[in-house]
Amino acid sequence: MTQDLKQHMARDLTPDDSHSIASDLVDGGRLGPARAEEAASHRSVESAAFARGPNDTAVLPPLDHAAIRTIIAGIMLAMFLSALEQTIVAPALPAIGKSLADVDDLSWVVTAYLLAATAATPLFGKLTDIHGRRTIMLVAIGIFIAGSLVCALAPSMWILIIGRGVQGIGGGGLIPIAQTIIADLLSPRERPMAQSYTSVVFMSASILGPVIGGLLTDHLHWSFIFWINLPLGAAALVMTSRALRRLPRHDRPHRLDIPGVTFMVAAAVALLLALDWGGTHYRWLSWQIVALFAGSAVLWTLFAARLVTAREPFIPIAILHGRVTSAITCAGFFSIGTIMGITIFTPLYCQLVLGVSASISGLALIAFMGGATLGSLLTGRLLARLTHYMRVPIIGLVVAIATLGFLAAEAAGLSLGVFTLLLGVLGIAIGPMYPTTTILMQNAVKLHQLGTATGALNFFRLLGGAIIVAAFGAIVLGSAGGHAGIVTLEKLTAGHADFAPGFRLVFIAAGIFLAIALACVLAVEERPLHGPVRLADLTE
Repeated sequence: MTQDLKQHMARDLTPDDSHSIASDLVDGGRLGPARAEEAASHRSVESAAFARGPNDTAVLPPLDHAAIRTIIAGIMLAMFLSALEQTIVAPALPAIGKSLADVDDLSWVVTAYLLAATAATPLFGKLTDIHGRRTIMLVAIGIFIAGSLVCALAPSMWILIIGRGVQGIGGGGLIPIAQTIIADLLSPRERPMAQSYTSVVFMSASILGPVIGGLLTDHLHWSFIFWINLPLGAAALVMTSRALRRLPRHDRPHRLDIPGVTFMVAAAVALLLALDWGGTHYRWLSWQIVALFAGSAVLWTLFAARLVTAREPFIPIAILHGRVTSAITCAGFFSIGTIMGITIFTPLYCQLVLGVSASISGLALIAFMGGATLGSLLTGRLLARLTHYMRVPIIGLVVAIATLGFLAAEAAGLSLGVFTLLLGVLGIAIGPMYPTTTILMQNAVKLHQLGTATGALNFFRLLGGAIIVAAFGAIVLGSAGGHAGIVTLEKLTAGHADFAPGFRLVFIAAGIFLAIALACVLAVEERPLHGPVRLADLTE
């Protein structure tokens, strides 16, 4: 065998970042003697799911169509529970505060879940690579159900807050685990359609959450927003437990870097608290907020040092520093963060600039979320069929940037109908980034790194959302007169402030963030999505 042929085979086995992501497989195009046995074992594990033939065909995993549909239905239900808990509580907050006689600590009901979910996301992704998907999936569902039970029975506000934190730990693990299981089940060419359905589940929960929460609180009791998780969680357990025993396993012996986990989680929590409290609970330049930012910076520095010095860092440097994976992570940070920001500030724009009611502003938000759902679904079908699939997110981001430019130019003169139409277009254009970033990340790493990579991507997407939402809020409040002290939108509304200039800057900032995401997407190499398309429609 010639040296050129060996190098060609090495390129087929590993991504371009192989010197770092899959260094156990390639070393200058040749396998080192000391690594030959490990590499052979690695190839045999991966081939159990998708072994390449001479015509790039794939050996199907030992799961029939019905089993795959059962697993996907179960993990979709688990994802729905996690996504629903982020929005279902909001309408019940006044009733909760009144029932538990504690309004001062009410915000912690939301904050505790978000902090715990964000911190748990990368941890659960790593654990699936160590202990397998089924075990960690069942643990996450069990933790989520236990937290829901604590919340439903909570006799006081702080017991409820603790229960929400437990819920967040379980819920934070459900989404990356579900996305990783899809990658284990399906070939790269099949994943886009299934991953697009996960986006639909998440966005549907975002719309249905406030509606369900309001109905249960008004007609039954606020505790039922937690009680409903018990039968739904039990159904998810039953649907996935037996079928997941047959899931192809790609886990390897790994060592969990406890110091690295501690530094990363603590740094994220400090940063999120600073962003949440800044300008609302404390002034931005108060010692409390400055101390949180400083502490977060120190902890991130310690985490970076740990990445370099640890024998097996919590997140492999290859995933953070690889040319393809780092570009995907950056694109997800800015694009998904922008989606979260627009979701939060669209109703505020409708109420503060267009002067419509809260219910009407909610309908405008549905136009955006509906457009994003449609864009995600179309992307799933297109990515599975197009050879040059990268054109889909590129075109979408260009259209989204142009739409935001028009919104910025006409921020003060739009009618509700035109604004709703533009939101629908914006949603369709930016919606593809949800499944695209997941698919690109999973296609760029080896099978035994899928959990870690997927968890890290979701973590940075959530972190991007928190930072961008805080940035949008600072822009709106600052431009309307909130330059000093603790200022809220309610106070500014009472003062009849002009919010149009502030939202113009928000749309400009959103366009800039998406332009950064576009630059990152353009830097990503278009790698083939191999494999057959056995599941033309997973709902059949």
